[in-house]
Amino acid sequence: MDVFVYGTLTAPDQVARVVDSYAFVGPARLHGLHIVEGRYPTLAPGGRAAGRLLRTDDLERLDAHGGVDSGLYVRVSLPLIDGGEVAVYVGDPDRLDADADWPGRGPFADRVRGYLADADVSVEPLVDR
Repeated sequence: MDVFVYGTLTAPDQVARVVDSYAFVGPARLHGLHIVEGRYPTLAPGGRAAGRLLRTDDLERLDAHGGVDSGLYVRVSLPLIDGGEVAVYVGDPDRLDADADWPGRGPFADRVRGYLADADVSVEPLVDR
């Protein structure tokens, strides 16, 4: 599966600490969300974000790295402009001390998924895969 990465996981040495097998597919641009710095980078509604497409079958280890079970990050699927889907991790700005706001009420993961269901958010590979 391809994963849009935009923070610490854009560095090969960091990815190698998390997963056993991976490949960087190439640069990509996320439309509809932008990067917000905090304790770790996260995403917020609006704008664009530069990153890379990371290919790995080890989403369980990426989930563990991102604290998905504890709600620190939520993994969502977004459409690729050229077809298919890509996974993206969005961190809870409150827990990451990041200046970002996700609209809606309820748990963070529900607000992210609700926003993405209504917004025009997609990932554009910047090279042929």
